[in-house]
Amino acid sequence: MKLYYPKSHYSKAHRGLLFPLLKPFLKAEGYADAERIVTYGVSEMDFEFTDLLQEADLVILTMAWNYYVKTKQESLAITFVNECGALNKKVIAFNAGDFGVQIPYYGNLIVLRPSGYKSKFTNNEYALPAFIADPLKKYFETDKIFERPYQTKAIVGFCGQANPSAFNAAKEVFKTSLRNLKSFIGKSKDEAQQLLSTSFLRASVLQTLQNSKDIQTNFILRKKYRAGITEHKDIHSTTLEFYNNLKDSDYVVCVRGAGNFSVRFYETLAMGRIPVFINTDCALPLDKIIDWKKHVVWIEYQERKQVVEKVKKFHKTLTDEEFRALQISNRTIWMEKLSMNGFFNHFFNAIT
Repeated sequence: MKLYYPKSHYSKAHRGLLFPLLKPFLKAEGYADAERIVTYGVSEMDFEFTDLLQEADLVILTMAWNYYVKTKQESLAITFVNECGALNKKVIAFNAGDFGVQIPYYGNLIVLRPSGYKSKFTNNEYALPAFIADPLKKYFETDKIFERPYQTKAIVGFCGQANPSAFNAAKEVFKTSLRNLKSFIGKSKDEAQQLLSTSFLRASVLQTLQNSKDIQTNFILRKKYRAGITEHKDIHSTTLEFYNNLKDSDYVVCVRGAGNFSVRFYETLAMGRIPVFINTDCALPLDKIIDWKKHVVWIEYQERKQVVEKVKKFHKTLTDEEFRALQISNRTIWMEKLSMNGFFNHFFNAIT
């Protein structure tokens, strides 16, 4: 399969808004493929690029749509999408960030995004996983999961920010209301968001679990995101504490953050653990290929107060052999379908 992207659209100054698959390939001269594999899990042998639009099987819009909006070049993206449409070429665009921006609908445009609300997706929108480095290799120097034996009482873990303050919750909702108002009156192209304090939601779910004697909790609660660490985050002790918390738990609470998605969800799967997934109208990747309810404890937002009963029921149905197999299966799903290489190969095949 041949991929094309307009090289003239690339902005080094806005590299953070580059289409994710292009990041491993738009590097300084001399960047070795071995380094690409270690850093991104992608090789130059995995994808074929062409410099001729006419030869392409699929076209990638070089920068996230947010970039074109931010730099007042949305017409550049629109013109390119229309040019591709005249050649019967599908264009894949990236809608980046916690909130995403409003993107016009075009019949040949496919939009990938990590955030958004599933019920509001158009038929050309699809969920994009959060791409992470393999934590087992990076922090534990292994590619084998730390397989946990089945115990009668499930151990539910969490390491991160949670805030039960009603005052803080009110501030979060107020900030969201202001962003929504700007969107409504046309002052912003950010998409409107649900009026919800996610830190309060997270805290309330954790409190419900902590109050139960039927499960064992393994929580490390932070007052700030990543314990307030802003530099050298990957090598800070709190990061290793985070992954050790995953390693030492059977299940891990995964609740949306500022955007309607959870990076922890993918970190949990990569470690071979089972997410306790609070569904706030989320879109999950490759949901026509992956039967997600077999791999996570699925809890609708309206059922969040039943989290203990849901975890107990899920855990009770598993034998020791099934419990171990699920850990391996979740790790395999991440490697084969949610890593950068795995996801894009499956997604490209699904849409062509």
